Amino acid sequence: MSLLLDTHIWLWSLLDPDRLCGRARNELIDPANTLALSSVSIWEALVLAEKERVLLRPDPWSWIRTALTVRPLRELPVTFDIALGSRTVRLGHDDPADRFIAATAVAHGHTLVTADESLLRCPDIRVMSGV
Repeated sequence: MSLLLDTHIWLWSLLDPDRLCGRARNELIDPANTLALSSVSIWEALVLAEKERVLLRPDPWSWIRTALTVRPLRELPVTFDIALGSRTVRLGHDDPADRFIAATAVAHGHTLVTADESLLRCPDIRVMSGV
């Protein structure tokens, strides 16, 4: 299965895996699955660190670079199609990171692993609850 990790799922999987449900933890370690991360999640993790909503040590940049080597993920950058699709996914809000991540899941045909209720209810994407 091809899984796109929402930002918080990626962070929790490394910082506090017990926050994830058993199914999500199992799917993330199953070697048959392909794990991917939107480049937007790197930006979002930096913003969360700047707002002190997550602690990434020794500093956010070093932590992220190390995390990407500890758990290699397929990078899914924002393309023109993803940027266009970000405005057509049916979410209940305009959070740009959520819109880009949802559009990335659609563009690549991945299942989005998330705990975000608005993404879990989005009719345009395949989702798996991470909690």
